[in-house]
Amino acid sequence: MTARKDIGGIGGALPFWSSLALVPLAVFVAVTGGWSIVLMPASTWWLFTVLDRIIGKTEENADPSTPDAALGWYRAITLIWFPVQFALLCWLLWYVPRADHLGGWEKAGVFFGMGVISGTIGINYAHELMHQKSRLERWLADLLLALVLYSHFRSEHLRVHHVWVGTPRDPVTARYNEGFHRFFPRVLVQCRRSAWRAEVAMLARRGLPWWHGSNPYWRYWVLQAGRCCWLRLWADGWGWACSCCRRQWRSGSWSW
Repeated sequence: MTARKDIGGIGGALPFWSSLALVPLAVFVAVTGGWSIVLMPASTWWLFTVLDRIIGKTEENADPSTPDAALGWYRAITLIWFPVQFALLCWLLWYVPRADHLGGWEKAGVFFGMGVISGTIGINYAHELMHQKSRLERWLADLLLALVLYSHFRSEHLRVHHVWVGTPRDPVTARYNEGFHRFFPRVLVQCRRSAWRAEVAMLARRGLPWWHGSNPYWRYWVLQAGRCCWLRLWADGWGWACSCCRRQWRSGSWSW
């Protein structure tokens, strides 16, 4: 078992902080173009596997009695990731349309890579944040999910997956012998339905209709609509921004 004193330092949290290296990498890719387009998805999909091979894995369980106060370095990276990811996305939406050195496929590749970062890092950090008691952290989870139009994941994960994991009632539990290309489209459709049904059922148990203000879907819809409007206005042209947002959502949800 990993002792408390070995958990709380920056050394233990350093692998998570390495996610910040994706920001200058994304800037380098956008500025350089060409062959560098492959670096963003490659680094998020395979870099950490390579690092595991080089430096080895920590296979010991952490001391479960470690107080939350000793986990500040772990908590800090999840707290700062939303403004970091949002700033990077805004910069890319401003820069890429004006970059004459980037061809159409290169521009598409940049935003595909941004979607991969949003899915592999952003949604994973949102998953950690939604489990916390702090209202700030839960709001940061909602904001991160709204950036990839995946807000319903919070309801699906907490109301459905945690209750029905490993059973046919859990959409994200893979069916027996189900390949990825069947699993992925099924999850995209069924998760939205099951999340909605779970929230409506909870409201019904309290004697409230689906349109009641406590339905979190109102928050999801407002955040996602606000995200779309802001990024469209920020980008150079409504059509370009809409195309980039769709590309980022697709690669983000796929990566998650």
